[in-house]
Amino acid sequence: MQPATPFRSALLHAFVSTIALTSVYAQAPEQQFAKLCVGCHGEGATGTDRGPSFINSRSLRRRSQGQIHDLIRNGTPGGMPAFPLPDEELTSMARYVRSFNASAFEVQPAGDQAAGEGFFFGKGQCSTCHMVHGRGKTNGPDLSSIGRELTLRDIEQTLADPTSRIGAHTSSLCPGYAFCPEDTWAVVNVRLRNGSSLRGFARAQGKHDLQLQTLDGKLHLLNDTDYTEIVREKKSLMPPLTATADERRSLIAYLTSLGGIAIGPLQSVDEPAHQTRQKSDWPTYNGTLGGNRHSAFDQINATNAGRLQLQWSWSNPYQGLETTPLVSEGVLFVTAPNEVCALDSRSGRQIWCYSRPRNSAATIAGDAAKGANRGAALLGERVFFATDDAHLICLNRLTGALMWDVDVREGPGAMGSTGAPLVVGDLVITGIAGGDAPLRGYITAYKAATGQQVWRFFTVPKRGEPGSETWTKAGPNDAIAIGGGATWTTGSYDEETGVLYWATGNPYPDTDGDERLGDNLYTNCVLALDAKTGKLRWHYQFTPHDLHDWDATEPFLLVDAPFRGRERKLLLHADRNGFFYVLDRVSGELLLGKPFVRKLTWASGIGPDGRPQLLDGNQPSKKGTKTCPAVRGATNWYSTAYNPATRLFYVMAVEDCNIYQQTKAGGFEPYRDPNDPAGKFLRALDIETGKIVWEVPQVGPPETNYSGVLSTAGNVVFYGETGGSFAAVNAKDGATLWHFNTGQQWKASPITYMVAGRQYVAIAAGGNLFSFALSAKPE
Repeated sequence: MQPATPFRSALLHAFVSTIALTSVYAQAPEQQFAKLCVGCHGEGATGTDRGPSFINSRSLRRRSQGQIHDLIRNGTPGGMPAFPLPDEELTSMARYVRSFNASAFEVQPAGDQAAGEGFFFGKGQCSTCHMVHGRGKTNGPDLSSIGRELTLRDIEQTLADPTSRIGAHTSSLCPGYAFCPEDTWAVVNVRLRNGSSLRGFARAQGKHDLQLQTLDGKLHLLNDTDYTEIVREKKSLMPPLTATADERRSLIAYLTSLGGIAIGPLQSVDEPAHQTRQKSDWPTYNGTLGGNRHSAFDQINATNAGRLQLQWSWSNPYQGLETTPLVSEGVLFVTAPNEVCALDSRSGRQIWCYSRPRNSAATIAGDAAKGANRGAALLGERVFFATDDAHLICLNRLTGALMWDVDVREGPGAMGSTGAPLVVGDLVITGIAGGDAPLRGYITAYKAATGQQVWRFFTVPKRGEPGSETWTKAGPNDAIAIGGGATWTTGSYDEETGVLYWATGNPYPDTDGDERLGDNLYTNCVLALDAKTGKLRWHYQFTPHDLHDWDATEPFLLVDAPFRGRERKLLLHADRNGFFYVLDRVSGELLLGKPFVRKLTWASGIGPDGRPQLLDGNQPSKKGTKTCPAVRGATNWYSTAYNPATRLFYVMAVEDCNIYQQTKAGGFEPYRDPNDPAGKFLRALDIETGKIVWEVPQVGPPETNYSGVLSTAGNVVFYGETGGSFAAVNAKDGATLWHFNTGQQWKASPITYMVAGRQYVAIAAGGNLFSFALSAKPE
């Protein structure tokens, strides 16, 4: 038995208190607090070594009464236990706890707010360091919600003596039961080993590394081989306020009015600078806008991949990460459910994190409710991210502060977002998840600077619009109104032609087509859209009138390559329905459609007209009909890659079938066949014939492995093995070169990047992000 510790004793005390909740029912909140909370949080909520103070708590101040209510009811992971009080008692307790933190926003002192705003952005020169609602600079914290985060006294004290407020708040990295002074804007002087020096803000720091933001707004990611000395300045860079009494009163009135970013687009803001994509970066979801997860890096190659070693890891409480990190100028951006964090890509040190509470599963789409989130997008000093309830948000790249927040939702049904947005020019483009329930899918584009909507393309037309003739009403309900067609994965973009390629999901109901006869456009399609206007140029439907939930939401790889003796602009795609497709991406012409799995029973091939040649006996039935592939598909959303040197296409393929049987509640449910177990394979396909050139069988159940692949010019293919190892194989023949056991199930795909002249390969597994590089010296 473990010896008791103060923290474990506190948890035991809280647990015993919870058992006895009936004895405190209907008591005043002060009495409840004394019985349940004082043991950890102290008399008067001033804090102890077992729990933080509630007084002057920025974390609590920014929470609503409802959020504090849920925090008390649910507890925190690894910290405060849940307190299942009756709802009336929870509401009373939440109101009492919130009373410890009356914010300046709630007080709203007298003063001319408009004059204060003018002073802030003018004579006072506050905006030369601070940003508010997307305006200003980032040599200091964002002040867009300062009124809610500080008390009136805090603001007055900060203006009078900024140095006195240093370390007044606890760090977000601090355990909930402790206090760790937050000092992310401390000024330091760094002496470099080359004799020069740097001065700036220590945004993060460890024993062997420093993340320094210099006063020109640049991040310098240093380790202890780069510098000899770090000297911290004792004073704040911010000077005491110099102003008349009226100016001071007006400025305070303005600052206290800042309650955060309202939902909706900004009216005006500085246009973002188009970032320069460095060859060392991984700047977008698939590394390139064309969707091909192939890298030109060859420092790690087929001869030395066996020397790969773990360099660092980063952990998140959520244990099912599906994120593809981005890397730009040495900073890595990683996502989790409703969270974006910026890390030093060389050390893994966290620089900042933005997070918001997750939403109720009853109000959003299934996968979004489970926590699925696959990444972010970058443009200049902006980071774009989609929340679980389908809000597209923009964060400042240096500070992580919210710049704008728009609600993407429109139309019927519960929906959410799971995919990474895509930046195309000055637009940020996103889709919607939830097509296994009633909704009408769409793709939508917003101005990157302001969040103003530019265009929206619906994937299921209205009656009378082109494509609506493919939805024949055959019953009392008209399925076209809620026909599905979700757009939950990231698209691909051809910079030369200005065409955006986006995938659409299954029609709804997903396995019952009785009330939606016809092809059901534009579900299960690739849509070629004009990126600036959203106008449809062409489409190709992979599975007309889908009855097996075979979304087409797998990657589209845009490659320029010879095909049967002719240079062509190709679109490569392995579909859930079991066929590998090669299309001419300019015209949409089908060039090849061949099975890439052996278990395929629903069609004999793809005909000259581009349509599948259906086989009898695959209609879901009351008794049950076995069809291959299974409902999860011959592949899924995870990444694929094409290597122009080997001229091979790499895909994680699944050999599996389901028995589609009618349920008592109506509709059809897919069931596994225990006599026909599934198998998973890493496969390399010849793009001109579709033939399997080589394959690597996986050991273990396929559903534990949703890893994609990464190809490199070093003739290496990286992927997650079904058994939990991260592996490298030879791109030419599939021979295993290296593996590292993570002990995790895979839900993410790998990336590679260069920093300080060294190539890294990174991937998320479970709740961890791992980064690997070659050992410094050959073993």
